[in-house]
Amino acid sequence: MGDGRIKVAKDKADLVKSLRAGDDTNGPFQSYADALVFAASLGIQNQSRTPIQEYSKEIDPIRQDIFHGKGYEQVINLLSIAATNDPKVVSDNNQYEEIRIKIFEEFANAGLEILLHMLQGVDNFMDCILILLHEASKTKETTLDEFDLDKFLSID
Repeated sequence: MGDGRIKVAKDKADLVKSLRAGDDTNGPFQSYADALVFAASLGIQNQSRTPIQEYSKEIDPIRQDIFHGKGYEQVINLLSIAATNDPKVVSDNNQYEEIRIKIFEEFANAGLEILLHMLQGVDNFMDCILILLHEASKTKETTLDEFDLDKFLSID
């Protein structure tokens, strides 16, 4: 496989940098990869993909092994299958790798757009994201046949 890397949209770079915990930020995520996976999850939850017009030069493209090391490979694969309805998209070749990267970047970009609007003027991103997660868990409908892991969250 190639050395495909995950990139961030130029217009979302400042947001992604502020989402990562660091010396000069109090972001809720430990890494850019964590922030992008959360954003991609938000993107798919809202059934939204946004193509990236221009990539950021401020944030270096993130190696896929960073995502794999955190166990996010399955998230990327599942997003790709959901977007294409084709399980072959997880095949181990360069063409499908590029497709998976593009799909993930577009879901993450859409999720970042949502976060950009939500977090505008907010000082504490963590509180806002926890409220978002709490509200999402309250509005989720569960059928009798579905096992709901949200029962184990103790946000209340």
